[in-house]
Amino acid sequence: MDLVSVLGIAIGLAMDAFAVSVATGLALGRATGRQTFRIGFHFGLFQFLMPIVGWIAGGTVERWLGAFDHWIAFALLSWVGVGMIRSGIRNDGEPKATDPSRGLTLVVLSVATSLDALAVGVSMALLGVDVWFPAVIIGLVAGALSAAGMGLGRPLGRRAGRRLEIAGGLVLIGIGVKIVLEHLL
Repeated sequence: MDLVSVLGIAIGLAMDAFAVSVATGLALGRATGRQTFRIGFHFGLFQFLMPIVGWIAGGTVERWLGAFDHWIAFALLSWVGVGMIRSGIRNDGEPKATDPSRGLTLVVLSVATSLDALAVGVSMALLGVDVWFPAVIIGLVAGALSAAGMGLGRPLGRRAGRRLEIAGGLVLIGIGVKIVLEHLL
């Protein structure tokens, strides 16, 4: 597989991670360098690992997971999105209880944004394409775009605050709906 094709696939796969990173940057308000690194690293890592897992599993995982992977992504993104909306609606000035760049929320977001990379790995196995070079490129592109998304979320969050946090939650739910619709239509 040539570099141009791999880059096209990597950018396409990274778009959900980029959008979720922007929404996460909004939720955090003022994200630190550590938070930006964690999001970029984890999203990139999961985007790197999922094609490998899909490639190793081959057609077995696709037959099992393909029937409902879109529902898993929808549920995970909606769970985080609803939490962001709740946080944005709060009027009491209470600090945010959760940091989306840590713990279970980070893992949930990482898995939800990388499920499509699993399917790409399965496709590569079925086509007899070696997965290692594409997986590295996919991970690097996802990590870089995720860090950039966090950077974009900061200035937007300073300007519009809670309204954009609510909008970010709606975007996450919207991405989940888009994933489901793409699989159903």
